[in-house]
Amino acid sequence: MTIPQTFKQAVFRSAGTSLVIEEVPLTPPGPNEILVKVEACGVCFSDVYAQNNVMGGGFPIVPGHEIIGHVAAIGDNVSGWTVGDRIGGGWHGGHDDAEYCLLNPEAAVRVPSHVPAAKYAPILCAGVSVFNAIRQMNVPVGETVAIQGLGGLGHLAIQYANRMGYRVVAISRDATKEKFVRELGAHECIDSGKEEDIGVALQEKLGGASLVVSTAPTAEVISPLLKGLGILGKLLILSVPGELPIDTVTMLKYGLSVQVWPSGHATDSEDAIAFTELHEINCMVEEFPLEKANEAFEAMLKGSVRFRAVITME
Repeated sequence: MTIPQTFKQAVFRSAGTSLVIEEVPLTPPGPNEILVKVEACGVCFSDVYAQNNVMGGGFPIVPGHEIIGHVAAIGDNVSGWTVGDRIGGGWHGGHDDAEYCLLNPEAAVRVPSHVPAAKYAPILCAGVSVFNAIRQMNVPVGETVAIQGLGGLGHLAIQYANRMGYRVVAISRDATKEKFVRELGAHECIDSGKEEDIGVALQEKLGGASLVVSTAPTAEVISPLLKGLGILGKLLILSVPGELPIDTVTMLKYGLSVQVWPSGHATDSEDAIAFTELHEINCMVEEFPLEKANEAFEAMLKGSVRFRAVITME
């Protein structure tokens, strides 16, 4: 594989600013590094943290942590990979809104050669986040699982929960989406915009859920969901709402729990990709060229993208 002397990347130069497309020198991988020629990189709300240096590291910073590409070169002490292999990287291999990026071998994900990069890149974060978290909750097959939110994570969570054998309830503010969420795999739908208390509605209409998965990053939406759980039910939070008021009396009375789950490591991502392909999960994406990275970022922030923005490289 021919490696160029320079490559393009999208970078935040300072806090709160827009992305800048710049051309920079391409250096070979060092020890324990894999150089990846990127095909596609998903855009995630977590990229806002990079934009504002929430996780540290300073500026300039290249966002992005959902990539699929090919191995372009391998540094010393790297085994198990060869040039040309299909490869992916998730949370532990960031700085990927670029034509080339470096991955640590521990963060490298094996990706089948035949899957489309743009549709599978978001599985490295959005997909594995919901897939891995739901399976780790150990909810028996046939139980009720409610999915709150219909976005990048929510539209995947409905499909994963359905294929895992659960009775799936979709919770969304828009009643016009009922036909669509049923096509995704929801068995029941609750319009949160018409319900005074979504937790009470879930309890009274459907008998409560063994698991409620929250994908919306607002505390006022999440807290009422606790009342929608059945005995020993679990509220799984996959967003970042900040401070969250919780009714511990209700938790004690019914043995409820509130849980979160990290996205997952490389093996989890490989499991998510395999499950996605086997069960024909449809990750719905809109593609943007690298030169339009800001448009992709803004579409993600506005929630206008259906349902995951992906930056594709030439």
